[in-house]
Amino acid sequence: MWKVIWLGIYFAVLIWSAIEPKGYFIWFLEVVPALIGLAILVLTYKKFPLTPLLYTLILIHCVILMVGGHYTYAEVPLFDTIKPWFGFERNHYDRVGHFAQGFVPAIIAREILIRLKIVNFAGWRNFIIVSICLAFSAFYELIEWAVALISGEEAAAFLATQGDIWDTQSDMALALLGAILALLLLSRPHDRQLARVG
Repeated sequence: MWKVIWLGIYFAVLIWSAIEPKGYFIWFLEVVPALIGLAILVLTYKKFPLTPLLYTLILIHCVILMVGGHYTYAEVPLFDTIKPWFGFERNHYDRVGHFAQGFVPAIIAREILIRLKIVNFAGWRNFIIVSICLAFSAFYELIEWAVALISGEEAAAFLATQGDIWDTQSDMALALLGAILALLLLSRPHDRQLARVG
């Protein structure tokens, strides 16, 4: 039953996001990681089913990507609405996305490292998980840079820097924070679910 709910939410948001987005090129660039993620989950489901916690986190991350794809990360209406409440000069939805870019992959990496018994010592494992998340964040920034160079005019919408000269550094710092918080907050409940998965 949970699989039907998961897929129902995923495809409902995906279809909504594809209806008259800000631009289809930007939509595709932002949503393609969620499409790749779904393909990986389908291909690995029988041989390597994940914990319910991880499936939930992946779905949340996919929704974040799809919302960003529909509006662009710089123009999500809710975050435009709350800008004056906090005195923000920019739309901070992209910050949510980059935080999730560390938070969710941290648990993905943790699950793989523990279940495949790659790193058994928790201290080293946590260091490696955070390093993986930082490397992934830096790699994503390089992808954004390459796409910006190739796409020209649509680069500003994809990059969502909104005039912030430190945007790349802020993005990576938020991914780092997300990874650390995921390990601090979710390790125990994740361990309980991992014990049931086997």
